[in-house]
Amino acid sequence: MTGVLEGIRVLDFGRYIAGPYVATLLAEFGADVIRIEKREGSEDRFVTPIGAGGEGALFMQINRNKRSLTLDPMTPGGQEIIAKLVATADVVIANLPPQTLKAMRLDYESLKAIKPDIILTTASAFGGPGPWSERVGFDGIGQVMSGAVYMTGQGDPPYRASVNWVDFGTALHCAFGTLAALMERGKSGRGQVVEGALLATALTFVNATLIEQAVISADRVPTGNRGQTTAPSDIYRTRDGWVLCQVTGQPLFERWARLMGEDFWLTDPRFSDDLKRGENGVAVSERMARWCAERTTSEAVDTLGKARIPSGPVLSPQQALDHPHVQAAEFMQDVDYPGLPRAAPLSRAPVRLSATPGGIRMRPPKLGEHTDLVLAELGYDAAAIARLRECGVV
Repeated sequence: MTGVLEGIRVLDFGRYIAGPYVATLLAEFGADVIRIEKREGSEDRFVTPIGAGGEGALFMQINRNKRSLTLDPMTPGGQEIIAKLVATADVVIANLPPQTLKAMRLDYESLKAIKPDIILTTASAFGGPGPWSERVGFDGIGQVMSGAVYMTGQGDPPYRASVNWVDFGTALHCAFGTLAALMERGKSGRGQVVEGALLATALTFVNATLIEQAVISADRVPTGNRGQTTAPSDIYRTRDGWVLCQVTGQPLFERWARLMGEDFWLTDPRFSDDLKRGENGVAVSERMARWCAERTTSEAVDTLGKARIPSGPVLSPQQALDHPHVQAAEFMQDVDYPGLPRAAPLSRAPVRLSATPGGIRMRPPKLGEHTDLVLAELGYDAAAIARLRECGVV
């Protein structure tokens, strides 16, 4: 079965997550993605190394289904190759600072001069216009400037999330924007720029909290794992671990009260709606904590699940890999890579299309693995490729 994006060519000049994961999602559904790296390998190839060649876990995750071309874009020969590649491409992805894009001639004006209907997908730390538009940043900067970190933990010190949700969220938005731009090009023939920003993503994810603050000046402060606008909503200790329970809405609260065997929760005015339950959440959480403490994690989760109350165990990374539902749902696919002691479990695209599903067809590429093949497709013969290599272009 062919992918829905078959026939779309993407040039991936991205680094780390916000750019490359856009290309990953497009590749998952059939696009031909060429990842262009430095001759010695881009920095993100080696983050959290797990294999003999130094390739890292992050690289394994977000570079499957891609071909690898090494290139020095600042050389005349490199610029010639880029121009030929752009002429064959539909989308260029480059989450690089504007000044770097211009230096590499990957800015929109330079690309459009080669391919008038090209789509440029880019992402920056802060977006613009604004006084910080030229500054650089990573995922954590978006986290701390959005209010999310302020509201996480107990407040002293504040805690950022260990997962890069701002980066991945930006990539998801940019992938959506790229698909929208492709649809528009199909109607009008026009290319355009798709631009994401880490700070914009973080503010979007935290927007409800910001709206509440702007409208009613709630001035909330962090309360650890305990929710503030509903209850019970907390992480509770069991006899052998921890479990999260989240109750939102009157029907769920009624189920929870029946499970506790205590009807007074439904008649006490302190718990008459979600907001009041959140304001009096300490009392509700204390009751739930006693219930959980009498049970194992498995017993608590299974009982809550049968009562149709949202809950889940707090799992270690190994427990997450081993969880029977994760395995049965086939969210991961084991993929071999040269030099790894065992196959790497790559997460499939977390969205499924019933008629045109995506898939992991190719392992992540070794550095420069497809350089000769891609250059041959552009018309370079073996002698010309050898000269490019001797001159340090590829």
